Amino acid sequence: MKTIFVVDDNDTNLMTAKTALDSIYKIFALPSAEKMFKLLERIIPDLILLDLVMPEMDGFQAISILKSDIKLKNIPVVFLTSKNDVASEIRGFEMGALDFITKPFSPPVLIKRIELHIETDKLVKDSKQAVRDIHNATISVLADMVEFRDKLTGGHIERTQRYLKILVDKLFAAGIYREEMSKWDLNLLLPSAQLHDVGKIHISDLVLNKPEKLTSEEFDLIKRHCEDGESIIDRIAAKTKDDGFLLYAKSFAGYHHERWNGTGYPRGLRGDAIPLEGRIMAIADVYDALVSERPYKKPFTHEETVEIIRKDSGTFFDQKIVEVFLDSADEFLAMSKKA
Repeated sequence: MKTIFVVDDNDTNLMTAKTALDSIYKIFALPSAEKMFKLLERIIPDLILLDLVMPEMDGFQAISILKSDIKLKNIPVVFLTSKNDVASEIRGFEMGALDFITKPFSPPVLIKRIELHIETDKLVKDSKQAVRDIHNATISVLADMVEFRDKLTGGHIERTQRYLKILVDKLFAAGIYREEMSKWDLNLLLPSAQLHDVGKIHISDLVLNKPEKLTSEEFDLIKRHCEDGESIIDRIAAKTKDDGFLLYAKSFAGYHHERWNGTGYPRGLRGDAIPLEGRIMAIADVYDALVSERPYKKPFTHEETVEIIRKDSGTFFDQKIVEVFLDSADEFLAMSKKA
């Protein structure tokens, strides 16, 4: 059964909507936007019917907050209004509302309008999911090609994606870089991280799988995988109109070896000049590299790895992201044991 929030400061409107819809949907009747946001901490509805004019927080303020929240922005919103105001309707549509329903509303009309929006939303989501499935399948095949060639880092791509998700979830929960992250589509961002090492396809097997320590010349070849990865992704993007997931992939590929103090590669960027995707991936990537065994080194323990990352906070890594990493270190340990 679909879940609908009805948000209105008028008890009569709430009762009318609840009576009309209660036998078809799971209805939560809420007298204010503040109550709605409190409930959204526990329940994500399939549709929100939102009164436009309310005390404390009106519908425009509420939808602005909804659309700026990465976890809430895709909830369909239909405004309830007693105003016949074209300017308000235009503003509402510009802010992301699906429709306006005029009060007092007729229950049969209300039911039909909601049916239409629920079905439309399902069709849109199904279509988007089909596109995501194609994106993810393409990414997975490319990532597998890299993994197959780089025999020294088996499982690295899958593990770093899991570590990345921990960091992204924790950063958002803590409200760190919330404004920038609110613009991300996590359905595209997280899978695209699998391509962060795609540039290694261009590296010779003799160098990529060398069991001994690399020479400085060989290490220079390895370092090229960032720019080569960007080049590969650009070539793919040039052949498609829908390249949103490739933009994320390019950031991961190009910037995950940059360092906070400017000593990284390939561009030697410093601080906030490094895209956020690269700064987050840097920690996930280094954590996995340190705790994993290689022919040329034994694995560091989880505790040793956490201490190394802690010491490099503010030099190699973004301090804010390191703080979140330290708070979620136990989750990294648990995830590493599952891999």
